[in-house]
Amino acid sequence: MNRKILALAIPNIISNITIPLLGMVDMAIVGHLGDDALIGGIAIGTAVFNFIYWNLAFLRMGTSGLAAQAYGAHDFREIAAILVRALSVALAAAMALLILQRPAGRLTLMMMDGTPHTMRYAAEYFFARIWRPRPPSRCSLSRDGTSVCRTRASQCTSPSSST
Repeated sequence: MNRKILALAIPNIISNITIPLLGMVDMAIVGHLGDDALIGGIAIGTAVFNFIYWNLAFLRMGTSGLAAQAYGAHDFREIAAILVRALSVALAAAMALLILQRPAGRLTLMMMDGTPHTMRYAAEYFFARIWRPRPPSRCSLSRDGTSVCRTRASQCTSPSSST
């Protein structure tokens, strides 16, 4: 049983660290430029972006529970419906964020504290990073919630799995 749970947990752990890891890699690269304002800008921009991104984590957490219930009831149409609903929310959120990126970015950056120079770099970083391919990653939050359930839930919940 522990190995099966670990087989579910490791991919989720890896997928959860990829977004913050991107900011850390950017920080490491900019750190070699020697400008404190650049480092501060990356730190603030990453914090703002991660705050906005992780507000969509409910897509993964919510869909996995609902999909597990549907899987347990052998209602595969409901699993598909859950996936479609979650993907619809993810795409709508991605589109809303792209459309409202300026006001959302300005609002969240106003909540941060830094020198004007640092905040200018934070804004540049945030508005550049928002155009990286994020809609697919928002959809992956929805997909992860249902695919984990579909592909491996029976291994962890079947009576014969007592490893």
